[in-house]
Amino acid sequence: MSEQVRDAIVIGSGPAGYTAAIYLARAGYQPLVIAGAVTPGGQLVNTTEVENFPGFPQGVMGPDLMDQMREQAEHFGAEVEYDDVTAVDLSGPIKTVTTDGGEHYSARAILVTTGSNYRKLEVPGEREYGGRGVSYCATCDGFFFKDKPIVVVGGGDSAMTDADFLTRYGSSVTIIHRREGFRASKIMVERAKANSKINFILNTVVTQINGGPQGVESIDVKDTITGETRQLDANGVFIAIGHTPETGFLGGALDLDAEGYIVVDGASTRTSLPGVFAAGDAVDKIYRQAISAAGMGCRAALDAQDYLTELDAQA
Repeated sequence: MSEQVRDAIVIGSGPAGYTAAIYLARAGYQPLVIAGAVTPGGQLVNTTEVENFPGFPQGVMGPDLMDQMREQAEHFGAEVEYDDVTAVDLSGPIKTVTTDGGEHYSARAILVTTGSNYRKLEVPGEREYGGRGVSYCATCDGFFFKDKPIVVVGGGDSAMTDADFLTRYGSSVTIIHRREGFRASKIMVERAKANSKINFILNTVVTQINGGPQGVESIDVKDTITGETRQLDANGVFIAIGHTPETGFLGGALDLDAEGYIVVDGASTRTSLPGVFAAGDAVDKIYRQAISAAGMGCRAALDAQDYLTELDAQA
């Protein structure tokens, strides 16, 4: 158990967490970043080229961007631990977090930047064939479906990006979306439509994923307008239908909305408890961009600095 009471702990990494750590470290607070055990750096570590993060005119690989952010935070004095927070006690002036490795850390201020997880279809066969044809990460698993039919489920930017990437491998790529219109940005939709290897099946939902000993073989789909059902050949099913905020570990310590996102005070990053701040995709259900998460991480650090400064003034 760590006896030291730190000024600030950042739970989570990614653009929000690392940006918050950079600001706090430069202000002299030497934050501890508990970055996660499996995917430190957040969703961008599973992304190939990022074209819309300012300062990189030729684009930058997602893992490289996260490595540079982490290195910048460490350069200014942040400490990074690669573990997951499993429990918190956020009441009182000193807050405590417990990690999966059994460590306990205490701090005067806590910043939650844990992001979100991939949302599931919740249909028969999805869990059974996870890792055997069902995937939530095109860049991780696309290679395994070389010259095989691939399906991408979703209608947002992630679905369009995944489909475009997967055309490098699949014999065909079909985007299945439950509506006629897309949530994706116009440029991403146009790019997908311009790719001759991408097909679209709209107003359609996946009802079941079928397979055998070798993995996924087909999917059952249903037309949402006519009710007609049919079966499509597919060996790879990539699901890109959104995210669920990673806030379960809080155990009800903070106010959440109906979807599980952390509630903050207006345009600030202040949560329902003094000294606890939140940023990134655990809060933001609208924009979900690396740059907006980074900006929110900056705001969380500045809010935390104001809080710590006020505590010091009262001491």
